[in-house]
Amino acid sequence: MPLPLAVTLGEPAGIGPDLTLAVWCRRAELALPPFYVSADPDHLARRAVRLGLSVPIARVQPAEAWTTFASALPVAPLGLPVTAEAGTPDRSSAPAAIASIRRAVADVLAGQAAAVVTNPVAKSVLYRTGFAEPGHTEFLAKLAEPAGGPALRAVMMLWSPELAVVPVTIHLPLREVVARLTADLVVETGRIVARDMEYRFGLARPRLAVAGLNPHAGENGTLGDEDHGVVAPAVERLRAAGIDARGPLPADTMFHAAARATYDVALCMYHDQALIPIKTLAFDHAVNVTLGLPIVRTSPDHGTAFDIAGSGRADPTSLIEALRLAHRLASSAGAPVAASAGAR
Repeated sequence: MPLPLAVTLGEPAGIGPDLTLAVWCRRAELALPPFYVSADPDHLARRAVRLGLSVPIARVQPAEAWTTFASALPVAPLGLPVTAEAGTPDRSSAPAAIASIRRAVADVLAGQAAAVVTNPVAKSVLYRTGFAEPGHTEFLAKLAEPAGGPALRAVMMLWSPELAVVPVTIHLPLREVVARLTADLVVETGRIVARDMEYRFGLARPRLAVAGLNPHAGENGTLGDEDHGVVAPAVERLRAAGIDARGPLPADTMFHAAARATYDVALCMYHDQALIPIKTLAFDHAVNVTLGLPIVRTSPDHGTAFDIAGSGRADPTSLIEALRLAHRLASSAGAPVAASAGAR
């Protein structure tokens, strides 16, 4: 029997529970792959009542999820009571969110689930409890590391049919980007992207467009020397390794339709350079995909939306797409998966 997807609770006071319940209600209409949620069953039941949804909850082990999914929402109990109400995180929020991620990753590594789909967390809530990782992606990498093995480098890619982007540096203040941006970092990121686009997305020769850091990609050194001294040498090293990479390219002309048709993934030098274009083009359906891990992980490309949690107004489209993409990547590694608009 095929393996189910492992869905995390996310921030219990956010819209993750709302979306999960709403998506399960549309499971047949959308022909969704079976999944289970690592959560507190009672918390999900209370949220379903608040939303006016009729959702039977089944307490299951992962192996039971596939056969349960058609008639009830399968929930793998965390053993932690969740008391957070919609829109108001409390002391139960962070422990439940973290435990859910741990459980989902462990289940995939143990061969009990096909992939991890994470609902959004509130990093500020996690930080207040001493959470040491910068974010979801880095925590997943630590959990997926083999015992005694080398540290994994996880790469965040935002994917949509229109565009796929990777920020080389992620959650950094702009003033720190220049100090942290090195040719080695660009090369390592490009290698991971090229490998996973081939292995997981089935592209025989992924095409990488590498953005410059400065306006006009540095204008031949007149607008900063990082593009000439850091980005260009990194691109040459990627090409020497047999990777189809070009750049540094002026970022302001990389994202119109004709430009997007010439590449499969855009490597951007900092967070907003990558996320502004994809959120403009695919705000409601882009998916966060973690590359560089031995497991498949996807996530909706939005936050916890405390202001609308529990209201029934949250749009489930990105979670739907995250479930679909996780299923495709997990079941067809090495076989073609529809790439972004630039894919051949």
